Amino acid sequence: MFKLIEQYGPLVGRILLAAIFMISGFHKIAGFEGSAQYMAGKGLPMVPFLLALATIAELAGAALLVLGWHARWAALVIFLYVIPVTLVFHPFWTDASQLWNFWKNVAIMGGMLYIMAYGPGPFSIDQRRR
Repeated sequence: MFKLIEQYGPLVGRILLAAIFMISGFHKIAGFEGSAQYMAGKGLPMVPFLLALATIAELAGAALLVLGWHARWAALVIFLYVIPVTLVFHPFWTDASQLWNFWKNVAIMGGMLYIMAYGPGPFSIDQRRR
């Protein structure tokens, strides 16, 4: 059983980590105005630019993770992206309802650290280039 997990686990793990960013990126495109209003309500400057940047980071980062192409760099970008997102949008210290979203993002950051440290594993473009 663990042999199967070693073989397919990294691919499934990358897909699961990428899924939240893919869904979020498409949600930002479909609801651009609503997302912009939400960001503006948090006091962010240059909302259209930041929203476009966030959408690109989420969609491109997710695609690179799934493919396993430059996966360590994609994981680094997503890791760094999640830090301000977590602090701005999930401040559990001022809004207790954000506690689980905060810790979900911390767990995602842990997954990104794992990819940065060990690479994307089997069934990845990066693995095939070695």
